[in-house]
Amino acid sequence: MRRLTSVFGGAAEPPKGGNPDSNTLISDTTTVICLDDYHSLDRTGRKEKGVTALDPRANDFDLMYEQVKAIKNGVAVEKPIYNHVTGLLDPPELIQPPKILVVEGLHPMYDPRVRELLDFSIYLDISNEVKFAWKIQRDMAERGHSLESIKASIESRKPDFDAYIDPQKQYADAVIEVLPTQLIPGDNEGKVLRVRLIMKEGVKYFSPVYLFDEGSTISWIPCGRKLTCSYPGIKFFYGPDSYYSNEVSVLEMDGQFDRLDELIYVESHLSNLSTKFYGEVTQQMLKHSDFPGSSNGTGLFQTIVGLKIRDLYEQIIAEKASAPLEAAKV
Repeated sequence: MRRLTSVFGGAAEPPKGGNPDSNTLISDTTTVICLDDYHSLDRTGRKEKGVTALDPRANDFDLMYEQVKAIKNGVAVEKPIYNHVTGLLDPPELIQPPKILVVEGLHPMYDPRVRELLDFSIYLDISNEVKFAWKIQRDMAERGHSLESIKASIESRKPDFDAYIDPQKQYADAVIEVLPTQLIPGDNEGKVLRVRLIMKEGVKYFSPVYLFDEGSTISWIPCGRKLTCSYPGIKFFYGPDSYYSNEVSVLEMDGQFDRLDELIYVESHLSNLSTKFYGEVTQQMLKHSDFPGSSNGTGLFQTIVGLKIRDLYEQIIAEKASAPLEAAKV
C-alpha cells in the first residue's frame, strides 16, 4: 500500500489528532480505508458466533457500499473503526472525500455493488507454499510459536478463505501472484520468489505492460554484462494467457536483483509502463529500497501497478474535465 500511495506523492499517515488505532492512511492525494472497519462483530462476538472475520456474516456490506459510494460522490462519512489492538469496535471517524480513494482488505470485490464502484481492482494472490513459509519465518522466529500451532492457525482459516476471499481474484483487473521459485529445485523457504503480474485485457484506461514485443511469448534471462545476478539468477517471461475465461497478458519475474540501480536495464525493455520519464520505475524502487519485496518481482510489479493507477486517475480526471466542454459544444 505504501508503494502505491507513494507514486502520488506525500507520506501516507493516520488522521492527525484522531484515534491512534485508526486503520486509515491519508496522504496529499490519497485516502486508504481498511475494510476491516466494516466488521459487524468484534473479536468476542465472532468467537461467540463461531465465525471468522473472513465470513461475510461478520461484516456489514450495506454500510460498506453506502459509505464507499458516498465518498466517491464527494460526501464525507462517519466511518466505523475496528480496533485491531483491542478487538473492539471503536467510535467512528470523519472521512473527507480525497482525490483518490483506496479500499483494501479482505472483501473489496465480494459485494457486486461495491465491485461496481471500483475504477480499478488489484488482488494480491500469495500461494499457500509461500504463505506458509512466510508465516513460519515470522511466527517461529519472532513470536516463538510452534510449527503445529502455525499449521493449525492456517488450516482453521482455509475453508473461509477458499469460500469467500480467493474467488474475488476472478474480478480483479490485475493480479499479483506470488509463487515459489522454479530456479531452485524443491525450494520451500519462500525467500526467492516467482512473481506473476496478470493483467486483464480490455479494461478502460488500462494498457497492459509488455516485454519487447506486445502479444508475443517471450522468455528472457537478462543476467550478464548489464545485470548482476548471483545464484540462482533471474528469469523473465511475458505472453498472452487466459484467466477465469478472461484474456490476459502475463509478465513474470523469477529470482531477485543484486543491485537495484541496474534495474534500469530491465525497465528499458518494458513498454506501456505509464512512467513520466525514463527510469521512473527504477527511481521509485531505489527510493523505497527498504520496503519488503524490493529485490524481487513483488516490489517491481507493485511499483508498476502504482504508476498504472496514476495514469488511470489522470485519464479519468481529463475525461471528466472535457465532458462539460463537450456538452457546451452541443
